[in-house]
Amino acid sequence: MSTAQLDERIERIVRDEFGRVVAALARRFGDLDVAEEAGQEALVSAMERWPTDGIPPNPGAWLTTTATRKAIDVLRREQHRGAKQQAAQAMLSPTARVTAGVVDERPDAPAGDGPVADDRLRLIFTCCHPALAEPARVALTLRLLGGLTVPEIAAAFLVPERTMAQRITRAKRKIAEARIPFRVPQASDLSERLAGVLTVLFLGYNEAYLPHGPEQRIDLAAEVIRLSRQLVELLPDEPEPRGLLALLLLSEARRPARFAVDGTLVRLDEQDRTRWNAELIAQGHALVRRCLEQNRPGRYQLLAAINAVHTDAATAADTDWRQIVTLYDQLLTRLDTPVVRLNRAVAVAEIAGPLPALELVDALADRLDGYHAFHATRADLLRRLGRTAPAVKEYDRAIETADNAGERAYLTRLRDSLRPRGG
Repeated sequence: MSTAQLDERIERIVRDEFGRVVAALARRFGDLDVAEEAGQEALVSAMERWPTDGIPPNPGAWLTTTATRKAIDVLRREQHRGAKQQAAQAMLSPTARVTAGVVDERPDAPAGDGPVADDRLRLIFTCCHPALAEPARVALTLRLLGGLTVPEIAAAFLVPERTMAQRITRAKRKIAEARIPFRVPQASDLSERLAGVLTVLFLGYNEAYLPHGPEQRIDLAAEVIRLSRQLVELLPDEPEPRGLLALLLLSEARRPARFAVDGTLVRLDEQDRTRWNAELIAQGHALVRRCLEQNRPGRYQLLAAINAVHTDAATAADTDWRQIVTLYDQLLTRLDTPVVRLNRAVAVAEIAGPLPALELVDALADRLDGYHAFHATRADLLRRLGRTAPAVKEYDRAIETADNAGERAYLTRLRDSLRPRGG
């Protein structure tokens, strides 16, 4: 393994393990700031030591053990601060020993109570505190749990990096200044925090599905799906978690066909549907049917239903676009956003043609100018109308604003196909 390959593997491991480490420390120490600081210090230690010492057999355990030691060091430093002193003394008691590289479990850990048993899911519920504005709590949770960078989170929210950095900083400051406690979410907390938790899982999966970095984050996608299954088990009478799980499974089912061998994105209507995962599709469809039986439609259920229509078609030509437009119309009554309107316009183009769809897309220009999918959609509609020159300009803009390398390669191929040969 070359040095570059080793560095890349180490970076991927520490990124994937960060959320687990923070979740475990937050449960043990009951302090989100301590958990994050110790987790970050453990990652730095790994980046410094593993290239020379080698990657340990169990990287996650190594990181958790190291982070626990770092957390104890943090608490020692904080002993002179009144609010931390009691916690520090408790953590330095025999029930919180770190010996022979093994982290002792604390049977009296307060976070063991409550209905949420999974560490990472508990951390999501904990971070989605109602005292924080929803964008701030979701952004903070994505940073802590998924290890997403500020640029990745900013792209997910369609806001500038600086805006997102300030949002996360303000959220942390409010937690500190308002003394918002780390508290295990009880049954009464789950309902009011559910919307934020669903948003975290949805955006986390989106980053794994079409990442802004150089590679697909398959481990993150699998973890988000696992947590979504846990959420359905935790709240069996709530239809939206079931809708989200259906959406993720139906999206994940298409992963094997989404990228060509050279890494170029393959558009939905060009994918080899025989490569789709039939088992995941069957699970997703069963979940959608269960949602229909509950008859309490919501955002994620409707998105899942749209995906169910796509995955139910044997070929792209068999897609029931009228049903998809109807589902988008229902979605707009619950989630009227520019992105939803953009996706609806794509479906309208398949029924009414590119011109009416272009009029719908143009109406979104002020709100989606920096969004690559807006320019890619507009370029495609202009191409279908035979307006080559403006289509090329839109493809240029889409390539400029796209973060995913495979998507840029796909858009570049489409743009170049419109240019005269030798031009």
